[in-house]
Amino acid sequence: MTARDPSAEDELEEGLFSHLIELRSRLMRAIVVLLVVLLALVPMANHLYAELAKPLVEKMPNGAHLIATEVASPFVTPLKLTFYVALFISMPMILYQLWSFVSPGLYKHEKRLARPLLVASLVLFYAGCAFAYFVVMPAAFKFLNAVTPEGVAMMTDITHYLDFVTLMFFAFGLCFEVPVAVVILAAIGVVDAEKLSKGRGYAIVGAFAIAAFITPPDLLSMVMLAVPMCLLYELGLLAVRFLLKAPERE
Repeated sequence: MTARDPSAEDELEEGLFSHLIELRSRLMRAIVVLLVVLLALVPMANHLYAELAKPLVEKMPNGAHLIATEVASPFVTPLKLTFYVALFISMPMILYQLWSFVSPGLYKHEKRLARPLLVASLVLFYAGCAFAYFVVMPAAFKFLNAVTPEGVAMMTDITHYLDFVTLMFFAFGLCFEVPVAVVILAAIGVVDAEKLSKGRGYAIVGAFAIAAFITPPDLLSMVMLAVPMCLLYELGLLAVRFLLKAPERE
């Protein structure tokens, strides 16, 4: 049997311990940033909720308004939204801390690909949320108001509305990550530019199927999500040809 090398084991334990300390330090910095942003936004909690509710309130009939069906929801729901907004604002700093922890262990070509993908994923997620808020939600609420049966008062609970909007933001943000997903699949060898080009028809059908499942039950909202997803698929195809071309040459 080969004798164990105590010095090698000690070095491994020290290295692992130092990594854990660095990870804790990075996480603490991210949490501090999140708490600072959260505390700064707490006084504006009601204003933030009013802005979030604007796409619905502007489409509601005269005399209709949002309601609170639970005792604590007028206080808890705006605070919950404030936390989501703080997390949304702090995400670049959180991702930066995680990247600073992971990047020293990556190879040069991995950094070359991972850095733009990280930035692109963040930008595309924000773009998806903005698209949902400014474009899709007003159109969807206008449709829902138009199809409300006569004699039915359209008064939505504030907690249910926040849950619905949060789900819409998350769904649209993820759907806008299509280019990043395409590049990652190509980078690990699952697909290539030729397969992506030939599978364009399947991608279009899949985009419309996903849009029909996610969006409210109106044709306009479905098209508003499916068309950008198709365009983002083409953007991902261009990114594959551009980003993965140099490593193949090398």
